[in-house]
Amino acid sequence: MSETTELAVVILAAGQGTRMRSRLPKVLHAVGGQPLVGHVLDTAAGLDPARIVVVVRHERDLVSSAVLDMAPDVRIVDQDDIPGTGRAVQVALAELGDFAGDVLVLSADVPLLETATLADLLAAHRAGGAAATLLSARVADPTGYGRIIRAGDGSVQRIVEQKDASAEEASVTEINVGVYVFQAPALRTHLELVGTANAQGERYLTDVIGLLRDSRESVAATEAPDASAALGVNDRVQLSEAGRILNARTVRRWQLAGVTVLDPATTWIDVTATLAPDVTVLPNTHILRATTVATGAVIGPDTSLVDCEVGEDATVTRTDATLSVIGAQATVGPFSYLRPGTYLGTRGKIGTFVETKNSTIGDGSKVPHLSYIGDTTIGERVNLGAGAITANYDDLVKHRTEIGDEVHTGSHNVFVAPVRIGDGAKTGAGAVVRKDVPPGALALSVAPQRNIDGWVETNRSGTRAAEAAARARAAQEAGHGSQE
Repeated sequence: MSETTELAVVILAAGQGTRMRSRLPKVLHAVGGQPLVGHVLDTAAGLDPARIVVVVRHERDLVSSAVLDMAPDVRIVDQDDIPGTGRAVQVALAELGDFAGDVLVLSADVPLLETATLADLLAAHRAGGAAATLLSARVADPTGYGRIIRAGDGSVQRIVEQKDASAEEASVTEINVGVYVFQAPALRTHLELVGTANAQGERYLTDVIGLLRDSRESVAATEAPDASAALGVNDRVQLSEAGRILNARTVRRWQLAGVTVLDPATTWIDVTATLAPDVTVLPNTHILRATTVATGAVIGPDTSLVDCEVGEDATVTRTDATLSVIGAQATVGPFSYLRPGTYLGTRGKIGTFVETKNSTIGDGSKVPHLSYIGDTTIGERVNLGAGAITANYDDLVKHRTEIGDEVHTGSHNVFVAPVRIGDGAKTGAGAVVRKDVPPGALALSVAPQRNIDGWVETNRSGTRAAEAAARARAAQEAGHGSQE
């Protein structure tokens, strides 16, 4: 932010948002991978303002903490017991002191406005020399929004809230979206004159518009190019709609940047994710939070990546992965579950019905199928047989398994941690490995096979199995008799 820029941004985040019917403050509900207020903070920062002030009240500690995590340089101010947006802006102005530039007022529940739209609003405000310029939108159903009432010359005369509107005023389809630019001195002077004589008993910021007109100050309005992007989120229906619009915008942006998205309707990409050119995203795929995907990777179908890193030319198919790293040219899936702390090296493989957690799988190593690998370090060019289990928990603490380079294991092995398998070692099928295996050794846990003839016919008499066994035994005996 530049201290020489004569712009301050005030973000209103004090409301409770009762229509969300949620314990979580409305402005902290997320779309596109970050809270509503996070999108507004990003948009405001794009204008390079001298200061950003966020006004809080409901769940102020929770909201303040989230805001400062996302934007440590903003200033937090508390709204007092006097209700209304006018009062919220008034306490923000007090924080700004003698600031004399332009004040842009935004609502923390309007996540879809883009910086370019606000830059155009600011440019129009300054070009026209208005005391106030507001952003408006025309909608088919204006229910619930303040109506913009224009004078005969087309200028803004006043804003009327839904509950205070006459029948004629309520029929107006041009609405106030809660975005304003004011000259700070004019705003400061007229806010002092705002009262609470309205149906809600609140100090409305919109009343400043009428007061400015009464003082023969100029008030202008600029229509938003996209009405849907200018509307706020008041309930969970609108939250999901905002998410849909934002996602469509995000997917299109990545397509134009060189990413192939086969089915945008079933693809979700958070605004916080990063994709390189020549990535391919297949249907029913979610690329979420801080996930990064390198060039040439193929993701999906039916895949969810949360805070993951995917290397060049990797393939991830029908996989659920969180906080995991997938190396270049590696393959994952189908039906793999990568839990936090998984690291798969270059050209490695995590295959069908494999679960991994807090484990490193080295370059060129493979865990092909039907395995659980937890708290494990696997070296390079290792191949684990089907059904490998690292038994990492002794009912008290977790222990690690260490598997060296060039190890090949048999099917259905259990490695009882803590245990180390040396470089180049091998294990036999069905081995339960409880002791360290030296480099180059073969580990077996073998017991002689014992067959008890006639057990089923004796102990399960009358069952279909016993009948089948009897028939087979009779057939064998008849075969032996014919050979004699």
